[in-house]
Amino acid sequence: MASSISTSEAPAALGPYSQATLLPAGARILYVSGQIPLQPNGALTSGTIEEETALCLSNAAAILKQAGTTLGNVIKATVFLTDINDFAAVNAEYERWFPGHVKPARSCVEVRNLPKGARVEVEVVAFV
Repeated sequence: MASSISTSEAPAALGPYSQATLLPAGARILYVSGQIPLQPNGALTSGTIEEETALCLSNAAAILKQAGTTLGNVIKATVFLTDINDFAAVNAEYERWFPGHVKPARSCVEVRNLPKGARVEVEVVAFV
């Protein structure tokens, strides 16, 4: 199981994530490509930013499952938003998907555009 690294000598996390996450010895790493809110048939889902975030994370979870791991083993996530004003809403949905004590380290950035006009994209790194 991964462990969280935290120090008061650096700023506290601004959301549901850890300052850093330490892997257990001998763990293999899986890099999951960024997921936008696409249905498995390739159709872009257009809904609330929370619904779109949920679909991104559901897609990542399906890929992780195929590799023999889960969202519980995610150590790093990157969230791309086309509007940083969606940060709080995305955080609220994101936290539902990572309820454990050790949250993945995370970056969240605003970008100009995402593929297919998506508003959110999430990529994760997990151990297997």
